[in-house]
Amino acid sequence: MSTDPEAPAAKLGGPAELPSDHITTSTRDPEQLGRRIQSWLATVLPPGADPHVSEVVTPEGNGMSSETILFTARYDVDGEKVERRCVARIEPELDKIPVFPTYDLAMQFDVMSLVAEATQVPVPETLWYEADASFIGAPFFVMGRVDGDVPRDVLPYTFGDNWVDSATSHQRAQLQASAVEALAGLHPITPSRRTTAGDWVDLAEWEAYHEWVVGEKRSPLLDECFAWLRATLPADTSPDALSWGDARIGNMMFVDFQVTAVLDWEMAGVAPPEVDLGWMAYLHLFFQDISSSLELPGLPDFMRPEDLAVTYEAATGRAPGDLTWHIAYSAMRHGVIMRRVTERAVLFGEAVEPADLDDMIIHRDTLRGMLDGTYWAKVGLA
Repeated sequence: MSTDPEAPAAKLGGPAELPSDHITTSTRDPEQLGRRIQSWLATVLPPGADPHVSEVVTPEGNGMSSETILFTARYDVDGEKVERRCVARIEPELDKIPVFPTYDLAMQFDVMSLVAEATQVPVPETLWYEADASFIGAPFFVMGRVDGDVPRDVLPYTFGDNWVDSATSHQRAQLQASAVEALAGLHPITPSRRTTAGDWVDLAEWEAYHEWVVGEKRSPLLDECFAWLRATLPADTSPDALSWGDARIGNMMFVDFQVTAVLDWEMAGVAPPEVDLGWMAYLHLFFQDISSSLELPGLPDFMRPEDLAVTYEAATGRAPGDLTWHIAYSAMRHGVIMRRVTERAVLFGEAVEPADLDDMIIHRDTLRGMLDGTYWAKVGLA
């Protein structure tokens, strides 16, 4: 068994040579952004606030689409000194092969506000939304900063040497249960209660996204995936609800293995709860499969689909439908995203364009196994 910590970074991505230890998400200068945000704050705060922005940093290890910066804002309100630890989410650089064609930051801001108002699910406090791109070069919103630990994406938490891997089995079970319970807490928000959460996250929307990503450079594997999804639509899904969209533990913060914040709402919409559950189960399987391919132990007993379903039923009183199709739906949507992420990495000189464009999809073998049925026995869903 390989224990060399450099091995994953050297091998991840196959012929595309996509690195696992660093992926460029922005070329913007955080310090310059901080100065621009400071100037912008003077326009939204009361007169005489005299804002000052400092401690501007870019978090590492998570996120491949919208840009995030952390900063501290200090200002005066009615003679009182105010200090706020803030997070800004910024529309990505649209000339640098963005992961998605559009970024509705107003929707994200509104959905977070709705979740805070209508549920007990912890989300950061929404502070300001700015649609005018002239201030910092793109629309953005600002939210309060929450403390906690985040399971890392880069390098994935299943690679070892991190707080999730070093936790006890009981602690990981606590983390898993808290994550599913937070997810379940979102789903009482039904379409009739939503504000601007978008439309149903349906297959047609992702088919259109697939077409936007591949264009004339077709992916035979992805074409087959979407044909399979269309031909095998499930009939046992639950009623529509608010869908977080990017429901995974890498978009949550934890303290003592309990969720303290649910983050990243750019894929929010309306869909059956099984869509979120399938995504949560699949994103762990994605990291676990990579670990196994590199002969790393990973965390095979963590975030198993059957366990997520049991916890979800206990939290809601409603058993979800079979998750097999929804896990495949997640993996196949993620295949399009990874194709796009690899194209971004090629742009930044961090990957090479392979002769077979399907090699841009890290988990192409997983998708093939889902299509031919051999994958499901490996994850207990045969």
